[in-house]
Amino acid sequence: MNRRSHEITYKNFETPLGSPVLAILDKIGTPEDFREPDLLHFHKHMEIGFCYYGNGVMILDDQKIPYGSNTFAVIPRGISHLTKSHDKIGYSWEYLFIDVDGLVSEVYKDNPPMAKYLLSRINSHAFLSRADRQPEIASLIRQILDVMRRQEELYLEEARGLAFALLICLARQNTDGSQLPGYRHSVNSNIVISPALVLINNEPGQPFKISELAKICHISETHFRRVFSEYMKMSPVKYINQVRIRQACDDLKRSNDSINVIAARSGFPSLSTFNRNFRQITGVTPQQLRKHPDLYVPDAAFTPPLSKT
Repeated sequence: MNRRSHEITYKNFETPLGSPVLAILDKIGTPEDFREPDLLHFHKHMEIGFCYYGNGVMILDDQKIPYGSNTFAVIPRGISHLTKSHDKIGYSWEYLFIDVDGLVSEVYKDNPPMAKYLLSRINSHAFLSRADRQPEIASLIRQILDVMRRQEELYLEEARGLAFALLICLARQNTDGSQLPGYRHSVNSNIVISPALVLINNEPGQPFKISELAKICHISETHFRRVFSEYMKMSPVKYINQVRIRQACDDLKRSNDSINVIAARSGFPSLSTFNRNFRQITGVTPQQLRKHPDLYVPDAAFTPPLSKT
């Protein structure tokens, strides 16, 4: 797959307050209602998907890997991916999102070196595998899903313990990859810049400095600009402006606030700068979009490069 032909978006999934695990259960569909947008996306938490039936392909960064019934995927934070079902059959998936960094750091709060070591092992690879090839990991995934489904007394504590056991299994197997049947994908530049991408998408109105974005990614500004442009196919400034315009489009359609207020909230220093960027990106003016919302649909016409799920 040519990455240039696919845009990438950040999709936000937050774990519940006080729990490192979020479950999305009973995601079932038919060929008629399954039309997954052709958009790679990434998350700030690890995504684990279990396919009960159906088949298709999963795209991990620039690789296409077939999946089928009783297949599971483990995708660390920051790795772009997309699941596409074949049109002739239905599908059934369930998902877990795990705050890996938060859980491991909590368990090893008195031993930061061990936490850092485990996180490097756990987050080092994405992979797709059949349950019969990885029965221990598959069993833990199913147990966590069942616990989250039943929601019996103390279920969040039980899910936390099972999630940590699962992470230890992943850390144990993420060595040189020789023990991992199925597909293995090494983390690349996507995960390097993902802290900046998450921040930009969560708080587009903030007055970002490129040097500060580079700092939270723990790389130099020069290296940050080079990696960002290489992976995103645009400069950091252009990306920030596009995310801000996406927010402005949403505000114009959902609120009655003045265009001046929306421009300021979106992070633009002046109305003229806002209007210029808005027209460059959407092809229409803010006033035109407010009167005719169908003229431009950000999620379809533009999702800023880089939360089926």
